[in-house]
Amino acid sequence: MSIILVGLNHKTAPVEVRERLAFNETMLSAALRMLVDSGSVSEAMIVSTCNRVEIVAASPTESNISLPQVCRFLHEFHHLPGLIYNNNLYTHADRLAVRHLFRVAASLDSMVLGESQVLGQVKTAYSKAQEVGTVGRVLNQLLTRTFTVAKRIRTETEIGNAATSVSSVAIELTKKIFDRLDNKRVLLVGAGEMTELAARYLVNEGVSQFLICNRTPERATELCEKFGGEVIEFSQLKFQLPRADIVICSTGASEYIISQADCKRALEIRRYRPIFFIDLSVPRNIDPGVGQLESSFLFDIDDLENVVSENLRQRQKEAAKAESIVETEVEAFFEKLDIIEIGPTVAALKEHLTEIALSEFERNRPKLGNLTPQQEEAIKQHLLGSLVNKFMHPLITTLKEGTRSNRESCNIVELYHEAYNLKSRVEGFEDRRLGVKDRRNNSTDY
Repeated sequence: MSIILVGLNHKTAPVEVRERLAFNETMLSAALRMLVDSGSVSEAMIVSTCNRVEIVAASPTESNISLPQVCRFLHEFHHLPGLIYNNNLYTHADRLAVRHLFRVAASLDSMVLGESQVLGQVKTAYSKAQEVGTVGRVLNQLLTRTFTVAKRIRTETEIGNAATSVSSVAIELTKKIFDRLDNKRVLLVGAGEMTELAARYLVNEGVSQFLICNRTPERATELCEKFGGEVIEFSQLKFQLPRADIVICSTGASEYIISQADCKRALEIRRYRPIFFIDLSVPRNIDPGVGQLESSFLFDIDDLENVVSENLRQRQKEAAKAESIVETEVEAFFEKLDIIEIGPTVAALKEHLTEIALSEFERNRPKLGNLTPQQEEAIKQHLLGSLVNKFMHPLITTLKEGTRSNRESCNIVELYHEAYNLKSRVEGFEDRRLGVKDRRNNSTDY
């Protein structure tokens, strides 16, 4: 059994390629079933977001056979000619595939290092595959471990602690000025993407009082419907300034629309209760002199980007710790997977050897003379059992080490099956473990 991963992301493909290979919600069920029914893989899940498309699968065949088949599936499902996007795809098998998935879930492979959204996307993809029925023993083990790794990295490092977008940094700085934000009134000047993003962060911090000012009243009304609050006419901006504790400005104006004099007047009316100004505009829309006034705090886009750069440097330091955790967890996963894979073989081998020992005992029973029932039972239970266990120990050790070292070459488990004629026994153990009544009617293991 091999674990494989085929995908592309923001590093390997532009958006026009990513969108052609993406899977929307309505496609996923059919795609998963088609992929598993094709026989190239026995288990599969698909992660499809704006920044990545990845298929994670377990395959009964060697990875050098199954990986090209999955690449072909991606093209054929989307009705694309040939394999035109193969150069944009990356392919990983076994340890490299597991390492990649761990890094994705821990946001070490994200456009924004340390962001938390991707873990939720992986969980959603896993839930969908469970719903469709295309995950089994291997992917269940893999995804359970993946979520544990992501949680461990969040707990043991600070990779997600420092804000890394201009809008989120602005809100973090706001929280340093005011003890609490839920009782503050925010004036949004401009109604563009950055203003809206900052407003979303503020809502998450409990802010519910908004004044929204924009040259186009319709757009201001749209934001008002999203976040609540009051629309302010642009001509009334300087007169409404005293009502605001926080001012976030992002417009396309080429001049200052909030002057030092406007701010001074507002502070006097407020009896010098502080105002925090965030100027996200380029060119700047708030007079730099505003920051020189008592009880006035001003940060412009350069100030915020400097903080973002410093936070990213801090995340890079934490990423080194996270990468070390990933490496440790990859090895731990395969050690556990090796044990799970050889479990039925060990059980079948023990049963086989026990039967041989009992058979030999019965064959030689007449030579042992008179034995009481208790003595006979003791020989069967203790002496033969002890001999079988001692004989099993080096075989299990060899099986574990051989499975680990020969994962990419000969299959030592299959060699044991052939040497001891264990195939039917192993299938019986698997069937009993999975509750399968008729293996012939269950061609896939999920």
